[in-house]
Amino acid sequence: MKELLGLLAVWSIVLSGLALVTGVVLIKKGNRIAHHRAMLTATSLALLFLVFYLVKWALHGTTAYGGPEAWRGAYYFLLITHTLLAAINGPLALYVIWRAFKGEFILHKRWARVLVPIWLYVAVSGWVIYLVLKRYGVETGSIAF
Repeated sequence: MKELLGLLAVWSIVLSGLALVTGVVLIKKGNRIAHHRAMLTATSLALLFLVFYLVKWALHGTTAYGGPEAWRGAYYFLLITHTLLAAINGPLALYVIWRAFKGEFILHKRWARVLVPIWLYVAVSGWVIYLVLKRYGVETGSIAF
């Protein structure tokens, strides 16, 4: 079950990132309807990621870094920036979506230019963290920070 939840989380966020990039390309081509659908797909997939990740975390606890000491600083830098930006990403995404639904496209566009790089960084860094912990992770068996 743990492996399945991990895979579902990883692939849902990968697909979310791809839908996000697709949405950006579509709006640059002027296709608002397809952009709208792609962005809602990206958001839905990101929400699925969050559900899978939190269920895995609640049922199986956390995984600690157990890799080479020389990489520890880089790993924790990546983890901390990922975590902080992920905490900003959710509320900012909701704000950007709200502005689009309200028809406030100037604010939507302004904040989307901030959101997209954050979202992509969080998605890619999360995938890297997953791969590092897959190789060097140490099971804690509990929920720890």
